[in-house]
Formats: sequence, structure tokens, C-alpha cells
Amino acid sequence: MIGIIDYGMGNLGSVTNACRFLDLSARVVTRPEEAEACPALILPGVGGFGDCMRHLREHGFAELVRDWIAEDRPLLGICLGLQVLFASSEESPEEPGLSILPGTVRRFAADTGHKVPQIGWNQIEVASAGHDLFAGIPDRSFFYFVHSYYVDCAAPDVVAGRTDYGHPYTSAVVRGNLAAVQFHPEKSQELGLRLLRNFAQRAERVGS
Repeated sequence: MIGIIDYGMGNLGSVTNACRFLDLSARVVTRPEEAEACPALILPGVGGFGDCMRHLREHGFAELVRDWIAEDRPLLGICLGLQVLFASSEESPEEPGLSILPGTVRRFAADTGHKVPQIGWNQIEVASAGHDLFAGIPDRSFFYFVHSYYVDCAAPDVVAGRTDYGHPYTSAVVRGNLAAVQFHPEKSQELGLRLLRNFAQRAERVGS
């Protein structure tokens, strides 16, 4: 059973529908105590960094996510669910992130000739850390993005994928059983669904 964290904001419907399409056992988790019945969690996110962190704290999920990852239990962050794993964001400098991974979330510069936000399909250059997450997915495959801010990761060993949008940036990370991506696998058609299945299969192996 994969728990999809509902902290009051996020793309729950599309993630839930993707899991259902893949015949993955999944449920929406609205309280931290409900997560204990789940061997794996998905942390989705759409919206602003500061609002996301406030909602996570108010719903009791900030501590849960920190503890979950500290215990190396499977968790997949999506879009904003990747960004809040880091220490801070230029979007909300007064609001600290979860500080699970070192680095900063920065805004795309407006002078690169690229529209901000980035909306649409872009490629992933898979790094060695992403071998398991991207199993069966060709290098430089396209995934669907919607974001104005990107991760400037200070830990090269956890970088699982990179994307170029005016300059290269971290678009996927893997550390142990933690994985997170900037793009939306649930909106990325066949290859996005493959990535979700890869995560589910890892969670199954860890729980067996």
C-alpha cells in the first residue's frame, strides 16, 4: 500500500489516478498516523514553497517525512515534493525547508531567453544515482514539467537526473530509498508511469 500524503495542497487526483491505472495499491493519507500502515509514501506538491512548508507543519507531516527518510523508508517526492527536501528557497526565503538534502531552490533567470515558468516537455539526462529509478527508461527521455524554481543541489552524489533550461539543473535525486523528481511522472505518459512502477517495485522489495 502506497500512501499519498494529503497536506492540503497537491496533485492528489492525478497521482491517485496514475496509481490506479498501474493497479498499484494506494490510499490518500490525511493524518500522520495513517502512514504507519503504508510501506511507502508519495509526497506530491503544486503551488508555493512557503505555503507547502506551512501546510506540512500544520498537518503534522513535516516531522513524519523527516523521520520516514531518516529510517530510509521508501518515499517519492514530486515537483514541490522535491523542492521542500532542501534547506531553503528563493521563493520564500523566510520559510525553511525540511533540510533533508543540502542545497537551495532558485528561480529561473528571466534573461536566458526561456519562458518562466517552464511548462511542457523536457529531457532528463540520467546520472548514475538514478539507475534504479530510471530502469527501462532511455537516457534523455522527455518528461512533463511545470515550475518556475529549480533545485541547486549541493550533494552531487544524490543527483539522479539533470535537465537543461537555460542552464543545467538537478531534476531528480536518489538517496537510499528516497527519490524525488521535479517533473510530473503522473502526467508524463508511458515513461512517467514506468518511473512510478519502478518506485513501487523498489518499495515492494524493501518491504519483502
